[in-house]
Amino acid sequence: MQYSTQPPQILSWTARACGRLRPGARPPIADGSEIAELPGIMTPYRLASSALIVATLVSAACASPTYDVVIANGRVMDPESGLDAVRHVGIAGGKVAALSERPLKGTRVIDAAGLVVAPGFIDLHEHGQNEESYGLMVRDGVTAALEIEVGTGDIAAWYADREKGQIVNYGASIGHIKARMQVLHDPGTGLLPAGVGGSGVASDAQQAEMEAILRRGLAEGAVAVGFGSAYTPGANMAEIERMFRVAASAGASAHIHMRGGVAGLDSTIAAAKAARAKLHFVHINSSADTLLAAFLDRIKAARDAGQDVTTEAYPYGAGMTEITSALFDDWRTWPDARFQLHQLVSTGRRLTRKTFGEARAKGGTVIIHGRSENQTRMAILSPLTMIASDGYIENGRGHPRTSGSYAKVLGKYVREEKALPLMDALRKMTVMPAQRLEARVPSMAQKGRVRIGGDADLAIFDPATVTDRSTYEDATIPSAGIPFVIVGGQVVVDGGKLTAARPGRAIRAPVTAK
Repeated sequence: MQYSTQPPQILSWTARACGRLRPGARPPIADGSEIAELPGIMTPYRLASSALIVATLVSAACASPTYDVVIANGRVMDPESGLDAVRHVGIAGGKVAALSERPLKGTRVIDAAGLVVAPGFIDLHEHGQNEESYGLMVRDGVTAALEIEVGTGDIAAWYADREKGQIVNYGASIGHIKARMQVLHDPGTGLLPAGVGGSGVASDAQQAEMEAILRRGLAEGAVAVGFGSAYTPGANMAEIERMFRVAASAGASAHIHMRGGVAGLDSTIAAAKAARAKLHFVHINSSADTLLAAFLDRIKAARDAGQDVTTEAYPYGAGMTEITSALFDDWRTWPDARFQLHQLVSTGRRLTRKTFGEARAKGGTVIIHGRSENQTRMAILSPLTMIASDGYIENGRGHPRTSGSYAKVLGKYVREEKALPLMDALRKMTVMPAQRLEARVPSMAQKGRVRIGGDADLAIFDPATVTDRSTYEDATIPSAGIPFVIVGGQVVVDGGKLTAARPGRAIRAPVTAK
């Protein structure tokens, strides 16, 4: 008998000898990766001690590796490759090391029979960058939470505050809102401007200071640049375009909470095109309201014309923001009925003209009701939209979207209404947001997928029971039907409960600052 000098063919032969591979299959090797067989005739030689060497090779091939974690018998769904099949997933060193049709050995084995094994969900719009919010989000299947719309004014400090590890992976943008607040000396101490940072008109010199803040943040590894023209009415479109140019110069996407209806959408798209900036509209369902169909049509038209424009939505009919923000500067002109649409987060009570004025003077957050279910459904089902929560929980109070956005899409729109195919829903939650960032943040190319060598960030859920349970009155009720979540190869949700593991690491662009 003749044997190839090429390791792939020897391993293939010996693997078949112990019955682990069918002819034509790709044999595994000890480190858990896979190698393809090499076709053609190999250079032969005669083995002097063929029996001994063949026995050694067979023994080596039959010695299966033991992985850190094995997810057994699960329905693995990967939106990038289209894989949708029962597989055994081997995890080693924080990476997906094996995808096998046959059982694997693991130090920890999770039986996922009847469950879906999907890439962990990537939330591009999450303001609750704290342990409390992370703990609720991860039980909704989220493995990466990014503060991109508002962002921060100090990237280095923001990452330093979290560098010891979190439940989930985390990242932030450098924010135009925050830069404005710094430069114009806004009195607000919360997330958003409470005065001149929103309404003030910036001089050319002040805009230059803002540019410098954005450039420094980008050099320090910001994943994107955040904007909120709805919260900064003093910033005209010339200022917005000027800041778009800063984003474009660093290859960063510009994520914006826009203002001004269809005209505002058109002017924002035009400014991004002039600046050659990649543009992302946050929560299109909230920004568009009753004009959603027109908004989606215009975004599609811009994309069809070759412009890089993307968007997102969350699956709830109510929004939430700070009551002191510029969105409500005209509140004294409202009709009485409009106040009833607002629910103060701290008390859960609907507001009147009197109580709205009192709450605005004190500060805090308010939930804004009013959008129809048809509007929400249209946004979630659109092939243009990703899923992002816009979530925020603090001291046990907030919006249910923090705790339930992803489970609600999977439970309501996929299972109950059968309006959205499961693979399409997962695509909106995983690979689409990863692709939005990966040109600037190379590590994102290893997230949002289930593939050999990819990051072992995985959500394991029951498609028959997954659902959101949080409410506008109690946003801290975790989702159901997501028994296991893995971040960086470590189990962070085990049987529906949080573990002590804190494997979450920074999602960050390359740092070029000296």
